[in-house]
Amino acid sequence: MTNTKTETATQTETQSKTSLLEEYAPIAKDGLWNNNAIFAQMLGLCPLLAVSNSVVNALGLGIATIMVMILSNVSVSLIRNIVRPEIRLPVFVVIIASAVTTIELIIHAWFHELYLVLGIFIPLIVTNCAIIARAEAFASKNTLGKSFFDGLMMGLGFALVLVTLGAFRELIGMGTLFANAHIMFGEGMQWLSIEVFSDYEGFLLAILPPGAFIGLAFLLAARNLLEKKRKDKEKQKKQQEKLTLETSVI
Repeated sequence: MTNTKTETATQTETQSKTSLLEEYAPIAKDGLWNNNAIFAQMLGLCPLLAVSNSVVNALGLGIATIMVMILSNVSVSLIRNIVRPEIRLPVFVVIIASAVTTIELIIHAWFHELYLVLGIFIPLIVTNCAIIARAEAFASKNTLGKSFFDGLMMGLGFALVLVTLGAFRELIGMGTLFANAHIMFGEGMQWLSIEVFSDYEGFLLAILPPGAFIGLAFLLAARNLLEKKRKDKEKQKKQQEKLTLETSVI
């Protein structure tokens, strides 16, 4: 009897874990790849192109964006059954602006040098259409847990592209990685700065605005190439399965 109860409990736990994985895996896949704010939606390009001239700058803005997306999604999910549909968008904008102001004050207080570097692009997070889009399309219709996870994954997807582009531009433009790491991590973390190419004279175009467009174009091209290969493999797999099925029927 005891063994039967244990087995039943184990099966229930396994089913619960499988159910959670089925619920949350698509959210993670959408945020990181399929519905990525930059790759798929082309949103938030202004700060992406302006700030991504180094890894540290890109990481700072990326983390700020993640925090704003989490705060806004969680707040919208909590009030989704209270706010009337007619006023939901103004309310969402106020929530996002409040979250951005909070993050801006934190950066100003504890990461002042980073605050000076990022400048106007911190408050401009308010105008990032990806944030209000997730608040409207997802957080206003889903539970707190799912909204939190969606904000995390969407923000992480945005930050990963931002940091990748920052690393690409910094490496080609200055031959370094994590230059000026101390403005974000403190004086004791200056060892993080890596000089990849010694005696490198630099490539100015890479760290100027045109370099951001060129770097983004390369990233988009790489993503599209990977997607094409994935779809081709899926198509071939379906054709093989169809052929196998037809053969077995004959």
